[in-house]
Amino acid sequence: MIFNPADILIPKNIDFEKWSVVACDQFTSEPEYWEKAAKIVGGAPSTLDIIFPEVYLEEAGAADRIKKINETMSRYLASGIFEKLKDSYVYVERVQSNGRTRRGLIGMVDLEEYDFRRGSHSKIRATEGTIVERIPPRKKIRINAPLELPHILMLIDDREKSVIEPLTERKPDLKKLYDFDLMLGGGRIAGYLVPESEHERITGALAALEDKAEFEKKYDVFNKDVMAFAVGDGNHSLATAKSCWDEIKKGLTGVEAESHPARFALVELENIHDDALEFEPIQRVVFDVDPENVMRALKKRYPRASAESNGGHRIRYKYGENRGEVHIKDGAGNLAIATVQDFLDEYIEKNGGRVDYIHGDNVVEALTDAENTIGFMVDPMEKSLLFECVIKDGSLPRKTFSMGVASDKRYYLECREIR
Repeated sequence: MIFNPADILIPKNIDFEKWSVVACDQFTSEPEYWEKAAKIVGGAPSTLDIIFPEVYLEEAGAADRIKKINETMSRYLASGIFEKLKDSYVYVERVQSNGRTRRGLIGMVDLEEYDFRRGSHSKIRATEGTIVERIPPRKKIRINAPLELPHILMLIDDREKSVIEPLTERKPDLKKLYDFDLMLGGGRIAGYLVPESEHERITGALAALEDKAEFEKKYDVFNKDVMAFAVGDGNHSLATAKSCWDEIKKGLTGVEAESHPARFALVELENIHDDALEFEPIQRVVFDVDPENVMRALKKRYPRASAESNGGHRIRYKYGENRGEVHIKDGAGNLAIATVQDFLDEYIEKNGGRVDYIHGDNVVEALTDAENTIGFMVDPMEKSLLFECVIKDGSLPRKTFSMGVASDKRYYLECREIR
């Protein structure tokens, strides 16, 4: 099976609110967020001390920080801070910042069934382009780490709601593992141990989603390899896990590779048809550029661009007090974000500048008050089209969408040993 129960580590006798922090790839242009998180944690045990927030990736001392992360992981393991749930699933309910509850199932995926390269035919596929340059620094963090912490959200297209949703009805009978408020506006989270009696049902329901005949009927395709899982969030983290595994397995026998813990990655599985799950666009902010020159170049690149609707891609922009929108009919691909990214790649290669990928229009608005900075914003894509688009056309442009706003991303909580 691709998705399986895992030996999941849950901390015990700690302050969960201080333990759990948001995914490391959030608030990458807002160091003040991570400073607030550090103040809340103080000296308490926390996942903040065993992750590498990406806002600090470019700073000096990365090697020392990674060494300290690994030492802290080892110390936490030695101190008995964790309870191990052997061969288990955890059912999760996350109350988002908007008050809606989304549901998930924590288990592990087999990295042998995943290929992040464009054009992949693997059963687990990346939904958007992987920036391969982002893997090496993350690989340095994971390659010698004794633990992994998931912020990966994996999607299934379970229209019948047969895998995760039945656990909601059984919730009163499940053992509650945790239930607490998440720091800095992250909402609330509760986790429940899934009884072994449910494992066979989950396995059967997932197997039905992998049935080739049903797959071809569902997506109106023929002679295409089955795609059963899509990486919704954390694509670069899963790509890093895959790259580490590909390196580790070179030194293993076939028998050793079958059960080596690094072959698997802990993830949270979610149904794309969960009513609470919303797709948000990932916007672009460009630093160290002349915004007026950027806009001139954009209109030169797309001469049919119009300030009025023309049936093309709608792209909003802001720099300083200036704001507006352009409609581009002859853009790249089927998505507005592809048009933006295609232009920015070309512009920065010729003129310089730096792009950051931003969650939330309000953050774009604030960042673009600064000089030499411009932001581009697009509308969200329809989530129900995701699987069909990836199956028929391949992965979407990198950083196309986000599953919810930054504060609703997965917070680190559960761990698993990978060495």
